Amino acid sequence: MILIHKATIINEGSSFPGSLLLEGDRISRVFREEVPEAVLNACREVIDARGLWLMPGVIDDQVHFRDPGLTHKGDIHTESRAAVAGGVTSYMEMPNTHPQTVTWDALCQKMELAARKSVANFSFYLGATNDNMAELRKADLKKICGVKVFMGSSTGNMLVDNDKALQRIFAEVDTLIATHCEKEEIIRKNIDTYKKEHGEFIPVKYHPLIRSAEACYQSSAHAVELADKYGAKLHVLHLSTARELSLFDTKPLGEKKITAEACVHHLWFSDGDYERLGTRIKWNPAIKTAEDRDALREGLKTGKLDVVATDHAPHLLSEKEGGALQAASGGPLVQHSLQVMLELARKGLYTKELVAEKMCHAPAQLFQVHKRGYIREGYYADLVLIDPSTPYTVTPETLFYKCGWSPFEGETFGCSIHATFVNGNIVYRNGVVTEGLFGKALEFDK
Repeated sequence: MILIHKATIINEGSSFPGSLLLEGDRISRVFREEVPEAVLNACREVIDARGLWLMPGVIDDQVHFRDPGLTHKGDIHTESRAAVAGGVTSYMEMPNTHPQTVTWDALCQKMELAARKSVANFSFYLGATNDNMAELRKADLKKICGVKVFMGSSTGNMLVDNDKALQRIFAEVDTLIATHCEKEEIIRKNIDTYKKEHGEFIPVKYHPLIRSAEACYQSSAHAVELADKYGAKLHVLHLSTARELSLFDTKPLGEKKITAEACVHHLWFSDGDYERLGTRIKWNPAIKTAEDRDALREGLKTGKLDVVATDHAPHLLSEKEGGALQAASGGPLVQHSLQVMLELARKGLYTKELVAEKMCHAPAQLFQVHKRGYIREGYYADLVLIDPSTPYTVTPETLFYKCGWSPFEGETFGCSIHATFVNGNIVYRNGVVTEGLFGKALEFDK
């Protein structure tokens, strides 16, 4: 047994002094009062958590860990190590790998790979194409987080651009549909416009004008329209514009069939940062104006945005070279997402309780994750201890990413990740990831 003793527990809308008893992979007891002497004596380890915050581990519902086929950028082992170093204990990984995860067999092979390599708990989306409905029907819904639909440019055949195929997916898929929403026709037209002005090398500052707010809005509106028409459970990933917020409401999460996600880079950066950081902050959808960023920040507070994730997508720095058309889109984020959100809380934008809600509780509720995402007796002991009084500066030497860089380099956050627990095991403590410990496949109460 392990006792986390005298922490400030942040859970389900409140913060209170307390202690947690861990037995095996579960939370056995939550103590709001003094811990009995007999319990203290029975523990093999007592962690003095005075002055530390204790939260459920973060559940990141959107990552690209590049495994299989793109492992020069990152792989399940390296990126899951980075995840636990940032307090992320569970993740949901995307299907645009090589080969693409567009068959049930490919997804099962990925799960077997993760069981041997992942330090954190894991799940995988099954990718939709214009013609793989038979594979989507094969899926065991208790083993997948959802079906991913790219309604914007993507890798290979994963752009679902046939409207009949889209309608069929929304009508027949009996699980959560997660969408990347950008309208391809608008993007192509914008590329042609800026090529006439700049040639093939378009400066990256034009990236948010090429992958424009209108391209995002029209695609997201189409997804919401389809979900309304067919009664589908829709989750729109990485909103990047103020206008898209008008498509969503503020009902409690449990009453929604249509939900939306914000990513940390859209909440932190704005287009004013392209001059300083260039292609290091080139994502799809693009980081847009400060007004868009501020609207997204507000949407998180009002409940129009339901969860916070990363869209962690590592590339080598050599792959980030070039202009708006040449540089790869995406970047590594999973190691610092919790610190980013707690820094926004420290600046007064949010409460730390809201951070726990949007990064831990809401993903668990939305995806119906079995017994994770909360500090409750009988739940899995996925936890993160945070030191709120020790600042942390991001340097290349502190990074766990295989790609070796971060858009946050040089940034100092007001708190540090002290320790991370996955299934009751200490997998990260004081800057060191424990080797030889592996997470479990997530299960879903569907």
